Amino acid sequence: MKKIYTFFVLFFLFVNIVSAQRANIYVEPVNSPRLTKLGFNTQSTSTGLKVVGVETYVYLSAQDISTTPQPITNSVWEFVSRPAGSTASFVYPYPDNSWAYFLADRTGAYSVKLTITTSLGTDDTTITIYAARYVGVGNFDGVPAQFPNCMTCHSAHTNFVEIFNRWKVSGHANQFKRGIDGQLSPYYSQVCFKCHTTGTDFYKVANNDGFDDVAASLGWIWSQWAPPKAGNWDSLKTKYPRLSQLAMVGCESCHGPGREHSMGGAKEKIEINYSSGTCGQCHDYTGYYYTYSQWELSFHANPVWSASFAQSSGAAYMSNSLDNCIRCHDGHGFVNLTKNRPTDTRGMIRAQQIDIGCPTCHDPHGNTNPYDLRSLPPGKDTLATGEPITLGGKGKICMGCHIGRRNAEVYVQTNVTSAVWGPHYSTQGDVFLGKNAASFGTPFLSTNHKYAVTDGCVGCHMYTTADTNNVNRHKVGEHTFRLTNPETGYEHVKACQGCHGPQITSFESFNADFDYDGDGTIESVRNEVKGLMRNIRIALPPVGIDSISWTMIRDANNLNMRKAYYNYRMMDGDGSFGMHNTKFTIDVLRKSLAILTGVEILNSEIPKSFELSQNYPNPFNPSTEIKFSVPKTERVKVAVYNSIGKLIKVLVDENLAPGNYKVTWDGTDSRGAKVTSGIYLYRMETPSFQSTKKMVLLK
Repeated sequence: MKKIYTFFVLFFLFVNIVSAQRANIYVEPVNSPRLTKLGFNTQSTSTGLKVVGVETYVYLSAQDISTTPQPITNSVWEFVSRPAGSTASFVYPYPDNSWAYFLADRTGAYSVKLTITTSLGTDDTTITIYAARYVGVGNFDGVPAQFPNCMTCHSAHTNFVEIFNRWKVSGHANQFKRGIDGQLSPYYSQVCFKCHTTGTDFYKVANNDGFDDVAASLGWIWSQWAPPKAGNWDSLKTKYPRLSQLAMVGCESCHGPGREHSMGGAKEKIEINYSSGTCGQCHDYTGYYYTYSQWELSFHANPVWSASFAQSSGAAYMSNSLDNCIRCHDGHGFVNLTKNRPTDTRGMIRAQQIDIGCPTCHDPHGNTNPYDLRSLPPGKDTLATGEPITLGGKGKICMGCHIGRRNAEVYVQTNVTSAVWGPHYSTQGDVFLGKNAASFGTPFLSTNHKYAVTDGCVGCHMYTTADTNNVNRHKVGEHTFRLTNPETGYEHVKACQGCHGPQITSFESFNADFDYDGDGTIESVRNEVKGLMRNIRIALPPVGIDSISWTMIRDANNLNMRKAYYNYRMMDGDGSFGMHNTKFTIDVLRKSLAILTGVEILNSEIPKSFELSQNYPNPFNPSTEIKFSVPKTERVKVAVYNSIGKLIKVLVDENLAPGNYKVTWDGTDSRGAKVTSGIYLYRMETPSFQSTKKMVLLK
């Protein structure tokens, strides 16, 4: 009895640990479009960092980050502590108090406590927000650093110097310089300073030693320097060297104002953040840039999370191999991949996950690649087979994640162990390149897409649209990476028209060459592929219904069945239904379907006529191969008869797409019993072709 009681106590504690609510405070990035959308009257944007400019607003939201998040029924916000003299108080924009914001009116630390209530109980958590003043970079363009400029301390560290040297020649460092010198536009004006300088007020007036504050204190007024012209920058840095150290998108634009950090070097008073909120302050400025709004529509903005990503053992933990989930499901993890350094995934929780955003793909410090795109390191720029990815141009970085995680030829040798057995999801890179499918002895066909679309994924998924009515503009292509607008049904095939012509107006415009799925109609490529996938589902266990049982495939323990299942999951994970590589997709699926029904496709050629070949070997014992050709989709029956015409066994009886096939007769009848020696006939019948030949079984 005591053991039973102990068990239930432990079980109860376990359930509560797993299910209990877990409070989290999320610092919300609020850029100008979002400020308008939210309807807040603060006139103050926010980067979403925990280090902010004094006299600006901080926006916070309540979250339950438990394993199974519950609706929050009540949120209580309070200051545990505030800087001396602060009168900061919370404003609650929504009745349920799910958000709270406050004005950081004094420099220093604001300790904020949140208590949430759900149906399972309550929980609380605390974070600290630091408000500070800006100090400038230092050492930029020949102007020596002076304390508390960032580089007065960081110039002593090799890793910071390497970063600084890349940044100082980047667009972030030089956009303001180019602007006032007339290299960008003759209309370059003070409105541009919000994004091209450090700490300039974004709507709300704030005195925090940003560029605008230092300019005012030194008497620098743009109207006295306008219009933009050559020599402006040299004059500014000569006459106003202190101002020149804030006249760029500097360290503090992305890491937060550094005055509090400079006074003792406390790491928590400056921030390294891999999310996109900071970038969105400028790269989503109404009337100028819409990049962040586009990205918010993408799947990258809301990456999949699973508790299993917190890998704590095995080779995957503390690695960036294809077995490491965080490598692709977390922005910081992918950055670590590009730097060829491991990510410690132990104990990770949902709140720590970083979206796949701007700094995931672009290095904000700059590099020599187009658009400052990050690169896959040597040894990591390969498919799971180990084959180097040499094509794809700017889209090559996408293939760091959008490839199968398994080497097909090796992996199919292992038996099915779970519902996720297979290449994993997002196999677009393999399909685009025509690689890494499980083969049946003959190579697969492949289109020339990988050569024609020089920038691979980027060439199509980031193609711009000139929809001036904004019905589809910024909702497909570019940083949405979407090719369909679910609101309108519009399919973004503009990139296709350059090669395929203006008649291509949707994905349904791509017509297949044959009735590959055998339904009696030649349809679009996508529908033919969907039909082939349906046929494979029907051919896989449980045979005869449109469903797949991985446990039955496991129990069958059949290599060819596993190969076909693997290939089905590969094309399902690709999700383009033939658009990424039509020939490869159809060939892989056709051969997979054929092998499931006892027929092998010999090659990828389409024959010109029906043909039934002589069996080989002949005479034979114990088995022989029968080859036949099908030039168009028809119902094909191949059967064996004895010398007086009595049916012995049906070898094939199904709709077959065009191809060259081979079937084996093992000298047994329809019940599996061995037949006697003698002369046998084999016959091929279709609605438009019949042929009969003889063969001899000798024992």
